[in-house]
Amino acid sequence: MMRFIFKPLQFIYSLYAFLLFVLLMLIVFPFAFIASFWGKIKGGNFIYSISRVWAGVWMFLIGIRHQNIFLSPLDNNKQYIFVANHISYLDIPSILKSIRHRRFRALGKYEMKRMPIFGFIYEHGAVMVDRSSPENRANSVRILKSVLQKGISIFIYPEGTFNETHHALKDFYDGAFRIAIEMQTPIRPILFLDTYDRLNYKFLFSLTPGKNRAIFLDEIKTEDLTLSDLPALKNKVYCYMETKLKEYHASWIKNP
Repeated sequence: MMRFIFKPLQFIYSLYAFLLFVLLMLIVFPFAFIASFWGKIKGGNFIYSISRVWAGVWMFLIGIRHQNIFLSPLDNNKQYIFVANHISYLDIPSILKSIRHRRFRALGKYEMKRMPIFGFIYEHGAVMVDRSSPENRANSVRILKSVLQKGISIFIYPEGTFNETHHALKDFYDGAFRIAIEMQTPIRPILFLDTYDRLNYKFLFSLTPGKNRAIFLDEIKTEDLTLSDLPALKNKVYCYMETKLKEYHASWIKNP
């Protein structure tokens, strides 16, 4: 009986959240359009700032309580390569609520730029990766390196796409770890613990209000590492994140 009551209410709530997201996006768009003329650095920094406000207002109005938890202090004046698990569409606004660095860029899917309005904001605020060819992937890496050289932190999902398994994580790609070694930049893993419960990747109208925790794990240094250390570094980060996801009882893990 409760299920027949809950499901329509959840649909209405999800529809309200989606329409509110679009409304706030339309309010943000003119500012993002103007900022796009300021260049990739200054304009991109401003787009991230207003997108943080957008994400914060949206989450507040739909009853999602975001909380950042730090296992060790985060230096906002230091460059990092942030990596996180990827399990939900809610991970994207969660990035904006989690990383308060004034200067950072996320690696985004090239296909997202085709979306009306949102794609424009996304394109001018993120580093787009086109995985259609080795040349395009290599170009994305070059852009990320140039971003780091300008003193801007970067964010990458090392799984590449949603983890649709019941394991803690999917296999990692090499990209984030190769860049971390070549640029001698520390890695700071983040766990998004509740986005799977707030919004399941299988159904956009499965949104629910509640807690939304981001756990900042201890940084992993890459000083003095070479590319021969890449497999060991990738495995170290994977095992660290996997262990902590199990320790925090991530709800999608069915075979711990």
